[in-house]
Amino acid sequence: MKKGIHPRYEPIVFRDKSADFAFLTRSTATSSQTITWEDGNEYPVIDVEISAASHPFYTGQAKVMDTAGRVERFRRRYGKGQS
Repeated sequence: MKKGIHPRYEPIVFRDKSADFAFLTRSTATSSQTITWEDGNEYPVIDVEISAASHPFYTGQAKVMDTAGRVERFRRRYGKGQS
């Protein structure tokens, strides 16, 4: 591998403030903000708007679309001209 062309791959904390959830992983992303993690070390932190802890699909709060009702409404509106 060529030296000096690859980004640094270091530990970083991704934090979802809306769900009070954070996880430590490795990434090439960087940040000037830091946080002291559970192990006592200080890591850069990136705040994200949504994560698995707050996404409706993963929390079980997803809304089920009524596709049958939409199809029936479409047929009532636009199916009149057909025999």
